[in-house]
Amino acid sequence: MITTIIEILATFIIASISMLGYSGVVLMMAIESACIPLPSEIIMPFAGYLVHTGEFSLFWVSFAGAVGCVLGSVLAYWVGIWGGRPFIEKYGKYVLITKHDLDLADRFFQKYGNTAVFVSRLLPVVRTFISLPAGIARMNFPKFVIYTFFGSLPFCYFLAYIGKKLGENWNTLGVYFHKFDLVIGALILIGLVWFVKRHLNIKKNEKDEKSGAQSAQKKYE
Repeated sequence: MITTIIEILATFIIASISMLGYSGVVLMMAIESACIPLPSEIIMPFAGYLVHTGEFSLFWVSFAGAVGCVLGSVLAYWVGIWGGRPFIEKYGKYVLITKHDLDLADRFFQKYGNTAVFVSRLLPVVRTFISLPAGIARMNFPKFVIYTFFGSLPFCYFLAYIGKKLGENWNTLGVYFHKFDLVIGALILIGLVWFVKRHLNIKKNEKDEKSGAQSAQKKYE
């Protein structure tokens, strides 16, 4: 099932880039960066293969990929601000996300947002979704754009360069990146389990403290 989906996506990506050229690279990477899991390990290596055949320039294909990342990330960023934050403020409590968590996210992105965005753009899976929390936390927009571009450029260059070197075997790169995706996904899952467990413990402690306070109050009445 997953293999079939990947093959369909690969066909779509190859057809789009073959037809649209650099604009196709921009479009595909924009979609990938807008929280839509279109595999960049297919997009950029295929573009690199076209560098190998002489149709593209390595610099310009990397630049086009980074521009696409910025465009898609900006869309996800504003979705985070306009839709994500109000939604979480209203309904977040049902999935254990509190106002305190949003405040912590705000402070985190104010203090470490530049590094977080830059590093995240270098990591599969994480790079696709980092823009949404950056928007929810209201990270400084100009800095967000700058660090997104300069974090995306080496990532795009690396994948395109590998695709160029592999030539007609460019599509073998996806197998190795899929394994890395699974590792990243497992780490994210572990983080979510820790987050839920932590919040359940906090709620339990708050309930115990409230119950203890009520018992003490009744004792002195």
